[in-house]
Amino acid sequence: MNKIAGIDYGSKLAGTTVIAWQDTPDAIQLVAAAKKQDADQLILDWAQAHRPQCIFMDAPLSLPGVYSAPDRYSDYFYRAGDRELQAMSPMFLGGLTARAIQLKNALHQTGITVLEVYPARLADALALDRSHYKKAMAHIPAITAKILAAWPIAASQVSDLPTWHHVDALLALLSGWRYVQNQHQSYGDPAEGVIII
Repeated sequence: MNKIAGIDYGSKLAGTTVIAWQDTPDAIQLVAAAKKQDADQLILDWAQAHRPQCIFMDAPLSLPGVYSAPDRYSDYFYRAGDRELQAMSPMFLGGLTARAIQLKNALHQTGITVLEVYPARLADALALDRSHYKKAMAHIPAITAKILAAWPIAASQVSDLPTWHHVDALLALLSGWRYVQNQHQSYGDPAEGVIII
């Protein structure tokens, strides 16, 4: 089994970053950053302890191509994948984008591949009810069950998820599973940055 992880990546100290991973074929584990805990350090420490082959992160991991190849690109705000998926601009996300790219490079130095995913678009691909997804907390169990129905893992193997950040980490992990099984879709220009769904 390829060891992979999905990360819902949030502000550095807000306690909104969650890591999801499969240690065994039938069980998923999740760990969340606490408020005022350095989320980037949590990820680095977790990666050192667990040594995944690949991490699938919900964060921009590259900048628009115009910044590295102005003769080939002209868009200063969006990458091709952002336009295709109607995603937020990496430039608008500013510091979070810079942190994510820095973290990707640090993990790459340790032999871990980091790929970009977009859980909200996977939610659309799974036809999750948008009137429930990321709305009231009471909807989390039903949405989680629908996510797990798209995956060969029993719902009983995932304990009750306490936040929507946990749900998005689970979706990021499912994007990774789809990638490993070659069931994913890729958006964007490979020279600029690809987003995996």
